[in-house]
Amino acid sequence: MSSSGDLSEGAILLAEYTQIKDEQRARIGFRDNLLYVTLAAVTAVTALVVQTKRPDLLLALPVVCVVLGWTYLVNDEKISAIGRYIRTQLASRLAATNSISQPLLAWECYHRSDPKRTSRKIMQTAVDLTTFFALPFAALIAFWCYGAVAPLLITASLLEAVAVSVLAVQFLRYAER
Repeated sequence: MSSSGDLSEGAILLAEYTQIKDEQRARIGFRDNLLYVTLAAVTAVTALVVQTKRPDLLLALPVVCVVLGWTYLVNDEKISAIGRYIRTQLASRLAATNSISQPLLAWECYHRSDPKRTSRKIMQTAVDLTTFFALPFAALIAFWCYGAVAPLLITASLLEAVAVSVLAVQFLRYAER
């Protein structure tokens, strides 16, 4: 810091980097915990259905999975956006302010060049679709097979099927290929 209290552009950019990496770390932890919360909710609802023999309670699962799945997806997209911003904007601006020709913050690009990254991304998309699409859709199928034929519940289940399907499409759209 200079005597006038002004920060250099480089110091400001480093502070920005620190701040957005902190946000990225927090979002990663939150996103990853959403998988565990979803699996716990699926387990709890399934146990309740089995104990009470009330298949209509299965209609809670698609709602829970859509809400948690959307939250997961939004956080995942923000995590990726932060990484993209660091790679495409911040690193070059930081290098320019310090007259450095070498790439800065190289880890942001390096970890993406792993030859196994594509297979990991495919597996992660499969896990995400299983958790947020297949499980709630299985609950809907079980409801349709064993649940009440009340028109309101059937209508609700059809709306849930649409919501779960829309979420699955969003997961596929946002999946990094």
